[in-house]
Amino acid sequence: MGTVNGIRTRRYHALLLAATRPPEGRMVLVADLEVFVETPTGRFALSAHRYQGGYVFPDGATRLASFTHAPWPTWEWALPDGNRVRGELVVRPGAARVALRWTRVAGTGAAALWVRPLLAPRDYHALHHENAAFRFDARVDGDRVTWQPYPDVTAIVASSNGAYAHGPDWYRGFHLEIEQERGLDSAEDLASPGALTFDLAAEPAALGFATADAARDGALDGAALAMVDRTFAAEKARRAAYGSTLARAADAYIVARGEGTTVIAGYPWFSDWGRDTFISLRGLCLATGRRDVARGILLEWCGVVSEGMCPNRFDEHSSTPEFNSVDAALWFVVAADAYLAGATEAADREALHRAIDAIVTGYAAGTRHRIKADTDGLLAAGEPGVQLTWMDAKCGDNVITPRIGKPVEINALWINALAVAGKRTPKWRALAEQARTSFASRFWDGERGQLYDVVDCDHIAGTVDATVRPNQIFAVGLPLPVIDGDRARAVVDTVEKLLWTEAGPRTLADGDPRFHPHYGGGPLERDSGYHNGPVWPWLAGAFVEAWVRVRGGTPAAKAEARTRFLEPLLGRTEMFGLGHLSEICDGAAPHRPTGAPFQAWSVAEVLRLDLVVLR
Repeated sequence: MGTVNGIRTRRYHALLLAATRPPEGRMVLVADLEVFVETPTGRFALSAHRYQGGYVFPDGATRLASFTHAPWPTWEWALPDGNRVRGELVVRPGAARVALRWTRVAGTGAAALWVRPLLAPRDYHALHHENAAFRFDARVDGDRVTWQPYPDVTAIVASSNGAYAHGPDWYRGFHLEIEQERGLDSAEDLASPGALTFDLAAEPAALGFATADAARDGALDGAALAMVDRTFAAEKARRAAYGSTLARAADAYIVARGEGTTVIAGYPWFSDWGRDTFISLRGLCLATGRRDVARGILLEWCGVVSEGMCPNRFDEHSSTPEFNSVDAALWFVVAADAYLAGATEAADREALHRAIDAIVTGYAAGTRHRIKADTDGLLAAGEPGVQLTWMDAKCGDNVITPRIGKPVEINALWINALAVAGKRTPKWRALAEQARTSFASRFWDGERGQLYDVVDCDHIAGTVDATVRPNQIFAVGLPLPVIDGDRARAVVDTVEKLLWTEAGPRTLADGDPRFHPHYGGGPLERDSGYHNGPVWPWLAGAFVEAWVRVRGGTPAAKAEARTRFLEPLLGRTEMFGLGHLSEICDGAAPHRPTGAPFQAWSVAEVLRLDLVVLR
């Protein structure tokens, strides 16, 4: 992960960043490179770094003539003497390695490339600083160089068609601009053991980096240039097989966990989260034909259902499951039901049905965090200090949007889950009918023609939260709509009028005094605004599905929705995380993408719209 001009601005920007215990144990290993080209007319930088005080050195960014991310990140630099150099980068799936290739595409005469790796062996959330413990020692074996900077961090292996010259040095005082904007530490030191030189006039320069484990598994086997060329050729073939850029992007979120498979919620800082996994599964896996992946994920999660709940996440260090989500299990049921529509294996069907029954049984009887079906059939949930819904921002002990009581989308999901379980068990079908009747009477705000966001707030009977939020759209945009007719149309119209933007729905109407038009600042400021104004693109899935549904699902409605809603969303894949969609955007125009640049459920729900809902 990095920037177009090559200047690192985040602690997560790195060339080689490996999950040492997939998908966890993520370590930055090779943070950056210092790169120069030497010709008879001089020495010219291709790299650039920002240092403390705002100084940028060297000046490689000023020579950048072009950049594209398709089919992979490719830069071209124009030198003053007419030489032109192309740089390419590929990270192949399935191994902790990266391949780089530099080619002179214009110019004649002598040309040497000089590359100095800048190392920062550290946890990806941390920063690296000069210290006496860092070991610069290098082991050279043919075209391979191995560094083991710290005994408890994986070794780094480089393979190249260049010559290595040992020359230890510290590069001090890098400034990471985005970290400063986020109110976090922003200064870092990087260590460089030595430099590699290449004869660019003779052949392209090839360089591969890998962890020691990946190198032992063959990631860097063969002569360096041939190995890099094979890597690029294989990646070209892999990428050409996808129907769209977004369909290829979906693959980045499907990763290994132990012997199984899971979904990363987003990059760079998220791991796998239950809620995000099940919201994303229909788009990432089922819409794109990855049914085997969907099967593996669902069956793996069947084994961790506890007292009706699915874990929301696993601790990054201990892998201990954390049960602080009321909707993760309900989204599991939605995803499982979508998969079961085409499942033929009796054992798979039985395992998923058992998990579904365990979820509704646990929720109906009562489980953690006061999650329990009330006498009206609706699902109540929540207690002070715990964030249970997808609006889960928390700063210290302060839950920003607690939504304790009976949240609207939780009950729409609950009714859907009961209906799915009711296909095999009559008592759940009866409870679904009771809950749906109660939903219609309890949540409808007749005065404003919309749905309340929460009823029985803080478990106090009869109280309501009338905040205009997009959560109400799930009453119309889930597989089983829980309201219909004029009320459904009114809800969709309200969300479109007060919340919709070209990037998706806002989380709060801009007339609300709590509305945050821009997302930014330190942790408290960011968390306070996280669900109080920013646009969340993933919500577009339910909104557009509901919008088409209340118009009868006609071809004309789908065509209009594609032009009106989907095409602007697809256009935003070129704005931030290139080829992907971001986690959130500013609530105020022009709806700047922010948060995590690469977000699974944003990509998944827009894919689902493109490949399923609007077909």
